[in-house]
Order: sequence, then structure tokens, then C-alpha cells
Amino acid sequence: MNCAAANQVDMVEWLSGQGYQPQKIRGADHWYLSPFRNENEASFKVNNSKNVWYDHGLGKGGQLVDFVMELYHCNTSEALQKIAPFHQQNMIVKTTNESLERTIKSVPAEDENRIIITGTKQPITDNNLCRYAAKRNIGNEILNGWCSEISFSLNRKEYKAIGFKNNAGGYELRNEYFKGSSSPKFISYTDNNAKTITVFEGFFDLLSYQSIHRNQEQPLTNFLVLNSLAFFERSLLLMEKHDCIKLYLDHDDAGRKHTAMVMKRSPKFEDVSKLYKGCKDLNEWLTQTAKQKQSLGMRRHL
Repeated sequence: MNCAAANQVDMVEWLSGQGYQPQKIRGADHWYLSPFRNENEASFKVNNSKNVWYDHGLGKGGQLVDFVMELYHCNTSEALQKIAPFHQQNMIVKTTNESLERTIKSVPAEDENRIIITGTKQPITDNNLCRYAAKRNIGNEILNGWCSEISFSLNRKEYKAIGFKNNAGGYELRNEYFKGSSSPKFISYTDNNAKTITVFEGFFDLLSYQSIHRNQEQPLTNFLVLNSLAFFERSLLLMEKHDCIKLYLDHDDAGRKHTAMVMKRSPKFEDVSKLYKGCKDLNEWLTQTAKQKQSLGMRRHL
């Protein structure tokens, strides 16, 4: 990939993929808190129609390659390497979306399976959802700290699910019999202004992490829930803004492959999955551990 191709990448989409969201939008101008410094009023602007940026504090601007070089203090070749994964993923997504669009156009409207959010509620009070969360060893306090009770329609029928919101406004949806998501599908990034980021594949692993540390003083960390491994490479630059990157990926072929790839890429990455060795993910480990403790406690009382 050369500079011309890299500079064709939509800057607003690229910034969103790195966790940056505009504070305000005026026509084609998207205003952000500057990535170059801490500030309370947005002074970094991206013109979406021209696909260029300008930082009023620095008095500098340009295209995407210029921005990446400035942000990461790197040369052109290194900047292209950082943009390449996002560019490649966008090409895949674009091709896939075009294919899906052609397919959808050929399907009668009554056959479309589309999730429509019809209501959100906090706290979660539905007994079935609370029992499902408890079955996965997630208590109400943690559940309601991160999730909502979502009502949605699918195939003209109404359902309820535990909903976990992403940074684009969509929801991951779970109940005992359903696993899905509403559009748009995207990452969920929580910025606590920390130098460490903790990365999970799914939100139940985040909830499990919170359950494990609920009675402990937690080290300050930002959180990234990918909601799909398809967002892993697109999120690499967001991860690498941090000094330490703790990975809680699944113990399956895809999770191990992505972990091995980045462990070679940078010493910033730390594979924490050894904690739940023998289990598919952190939530499975938490659930099994809780059952073992319960069984041990019952034997002690016999």
C-alpha cells in the first residue's frame, strides 16, 4: 500500500476505529478533543468531504498519513504499516457489504431477519434475564453497572435480552436461548484515562473480570470489548496507544492465533489467558470455579 491508497481511508471511520468520537459535527467538519494533548474543548478538526485534518493547537494539518506520522512520531513507511490493517479490513468489509446488499435486494421484505430495538430499561428486572446472569455467575450489581434490559423484535416476535452497548450505538444481545446483536456492530471501548488496556472478546468476559475483582482494589485500566474478533486488527492502533495491553482472548484456534500474532509484534502485549487454562474463556473459568467452591463448602458441612 502506498500513500495515495492510505490517504483514501476515511479519517472519521479510522478515528472511530481507534476509539476517537467527535464532540460536535458542523456540516462536513467533525470536531474532536485533540489526540495530541489533554484538553476540555475540541480543537482538532476533520473535514469529512475533503478527508483532511487540522489541529488548531499545533497549527498543523494534512492527510491521514501525515496524522499518523505526527501522532506516533514515525516515518512514512511505519505510518503505512499502521494504516494497512484498517485499509485491508475496510476492503473486506466493503466487498462483503456490497455482496450482502445484492443478496438483500433479492430477498422479499417479509423474509428479512432484522433485529429492531423497541425498548431499553435500567436496572434489569426481568427474572429470566437475572437468573441467566446468575447462572453465569454475574451478580445484579455488576450486571446493571454495565448492561441494560433490552426489548427487541425479530421475525415480528418480541423478545428480551441483556444488552451491552457498543460505541456506535448498537447492542450485543444475550439471553439463555439467544445470542445476537443489533446494528451497527462495533467495539465497546471504555476510556478511564489509563496507560493500560484490558481486552476481551465478549462482554460476559468483562463482567466476569469485574466479578473476580469486585472485592479488590482494581488497577486503573481502560477496557476494550471487541464484540467480534473481526475488529481485532482494526483496533490494534487503539491498543498500542497504551503502555501495557492485557489480552483475555478465547482458548480456541482464532483466539490463540491472534494472541500469538501480536505477542511477536510488540512486548506491550501480555497473554493473560493462562489464568483460565483448560476453559474456553474467562466466564467459563469463573463459573467452574464457583461451582467447585460451592461443592467444597457443601462437603465441609457434611
